[in-house]
Amino acid sequence: MMHGSALSHWHRSEAAAIRLESLYGDRVEACFAERPRSLHQMLEQAAQREPERCALVCGGQRLSYRGLLDAAASLAAGMVAAGVTTGDRVALLLGNRIEFVVTLFAAARLGAITVPLSTREQTPGLAYMLRHCGAMLLVHEAELAPVLPSVADLPALRSRWQLGEGPLAPGSSAYAEHCLSAVVPVAELDEQDTAVILYTSGTTGRPKGAMLTHLGIVHSSMHFALAMGLGPEDATVAAVPLSHVTGLVALTTTFIYCAGKMVIMPAFKAADYLRIAQAERISHSLMVPAMYKLCLLDPAFERSELAAWRIGAYGGAPMPVATIVELADKLPQLVLMNCYGATETTSPATVMPPGQTRTHNETVGQALHCVDMRVMDDDGRELPPGHLGEIWIKGPMVVRGYWDNPQATAANITGGYWHSGDLGTIDAQGYVRVLDRKKDMINRGGFKIYTIEVENVLYEHPGVQECAVVAKPCPVLGERVHAFVGLKPGHAASPALHAQLKAHCAARLADYKVPESYTVQTMPLPRNANGKLLKREMRDQMAHLSPVPETRA
Repeated sequence: MMHGSALSHWHRSEAAAIRLESLYGDRVEACFAERPRSLHQMLEQAAQREPERCALVCGGQRLSYRGLLDAAASLAAGMVAAGVTTGDRVALLLGNRIEFVVTLFAAARLGAITVPLSTREQTPGLAYMLRHCGAMLLVHEAELAPVLPSVADLPALRSRWQLGEGPLAPGSSAYAEHCLSAVVPVAELDEQDTAVILYTSGTTGRPKGAMLTHLGIVHSSMHFALAMGLGPEDATVAAVPLSHVTGLVALTTTFIYCAGKMVIMPAFKAADYLRIAQAERISHSLMVPAMYKLCLLDPAFERSELAAWRIGAYGGAPMPVATIVELADKLPQLVLMNCYGATETTSPATVMPPGQTRTHNETVGQALHCVDMRVMDDDGRELPPGHLGEIWIKGPMVVRGYWDNPQATAANITGGYWHSGDLGTIDAQGYVRVLDRKKDMINRGGFKIYTIEVENVLYEHPGVQECAVVAKPCPVLGERVHAFVGLKPGHAASPALHAQLKAHCAARLADYKVPESYTVQTMPLPRNANGKLLKREMRDQMAHLSPVPETRA
């Protein structure tokens, strides 16, 4: 499965049997021979093995595996009554709460497709994604009613169910009304069917709907469980959004597969995280490195009893050496494991083998059991070990394509290999280094931002002649969003214009994508002889600016 003759730790280790299978039309993939065949079967098997074990905790709510299976069945009956059937899209505009998981598995029982949406998204983005996927049901937070597209704008959206405190939004009914006592049969479906659509920002400025299959989610969940040795005695905290691939797969479905316990945090706060970790005897975590640093900085860290915490997984950004050393000193039993993947790989492609973080911290570990990774040149030819090129990733967990977008599918997936857009190397021992990004992308504390999307919004402002969005270094989040703006004649830079630009972006973009600082000028932005904007020159300017000390959620 590995580049050249290198075999990774995962392929040498004892694991479930693997065999080649024909998938997704013309792909042949290495698959786990024994596996659950759907999200529903994953939950059903966990409930059979551990019916009374706690599955989910959120605040004062606790739900056993039997209770989660029953709650999903009850809501599925309500979905059938509302006209939801196999293949229909059910959109979730929900924060981190138990009902997110219940709704996911209710839809899976019917063979419906769940479409999680970011609670930070604004009205134009929500309208586009709901129209593009053809959602017929939207489950939303009451507090997000102000950003919902109007009923008239989405005629195909037949039902809106609301959760949380507050008056019902126009066209919405209460979620609880749809939890029925009737029992509906489990849909017959193919494990290669789409289970979830996750929208990911595209280089054209329009999000693409990555189609995650039941098969892919099952494989990613098994990858995590095998790599980390997870089982029913383990417990984790979901402190990242459940609507993103990490929260959805690396935490939710992985722990359902293991029949372990997941504690859901509506929002990350270090003191609350440490309190929960002690009270619930948390053994596993998967967070961005900044969250670990914030835990170390919190006064409660020294007072917390964290002996059960044995796996500290992280991704989205490198872990600073100083943080690794401090965690090793204060929590010697904690095994740090870097993870690398994407929405299109249904989360993990590589994981750092246990005990190797200190010696291989410059890498993201090794390709997992069913993963084939290659480094390719611009002509699509494989490069030798250690040579820099674009990382291509293949396996049963790579998405089958993008919803209603065959052009994007053809451009991004070749023979089952997804073109990651990341520049890196794979050495002779199979360790993967991610050295740069081929695409213009900003990594803000683990949130990925494609600059073209922000630039398209800036260009809509009447005073903007040209713009370029680049990363500004930040010691806490790694990178923040900075915009270089060239003004049209007759416009001048001023604090008021900065405020206008920020408000303009805030009304159209998720909050983490909004530029936090600007370089506004009347002279043209730097370009090369061919007229292309010189973003590298602008990024070099950012590197010499004073780091931003504050943190914005």
